[in-house]
Amino acid sequence: MADETGHLPRGPGRILKATRWSLQGLAAAWLHESSFRLEVYLFVVLAPLALWLGADGIERALLVAPMLLVMAAELLNSAVEAVIERYGAEHHELAGRAKDMGSAAVFVLMLNVLLCWGLVLGPRLL
Repeated sequence: MADETGHLPRGPGRILKATRWSLQGLAAAWLHESSFRLEVYLFVVLAPLALWLGADGIERALLVAPMLLVMAAELLNSAVEAVIERYGAEHHELAGRAKDMGSAAVFVLMLNVLLCWGLVLGPRLL
């Protein structure tokens, strides 16, 4: 969908605004979402380890990128939960299903982290 400028490329001012909004979202997740903070802590510990253990750029990317995907999914899951809570805390089957599916998406991506780490580093351990 086109914004008010149509399909023209965004200028530097719009890019700066979008960056500011993204940083506000990261700050909100950090302040209000303990799961996101835990995932950031794990990333801070595991990313340098991944860069050290990866034999080349491809392996390093396969070790680091899945962790970034987990954090991105956590942000989306938190956004879904915030919207649902905005409309009330009472239980609704569809709201519960949406929250569970968001949580499942994060879980699947966490399994992806384990799979990538296992496939890249496992043969070295055997």
